[in-house]
Amino acid sequence: MQKFDLGQVVATPNALEALKKAGRTPLEFIQRHIRCDWSECEEEDRLSNEMALTDGDRILSVYAIQPEQNEKVWVITEADRSSTCVLLPSDY
Repeated sequence: MQKFDLGQVVATPNALEALKKAGRTPLEFIQRHIRCDWSECEEEDRLSNEMALTDGDRILSVYAIQPEQNEKVWVITEADRSSTCVLLPSDY
């Protein structure tokens, strides 16, 4: 169930390449993000995300691209809900 608007969905070239190498797609992480599965977010970010559902701040999800690796992908929805970006932490 969708809890917030994504706006325009985009991804960085680095994120697309890392996901492709791992045999993953941006869509699977976007679907988790929209269901409020924040996955590997720190507790502070989880609480911020829950508050953002009502007060309209930015929403951040963090996912392991492959569980056995340390590489992460972020999904960030802007506070104004105009866009959502799939990116690597190094792209931020």
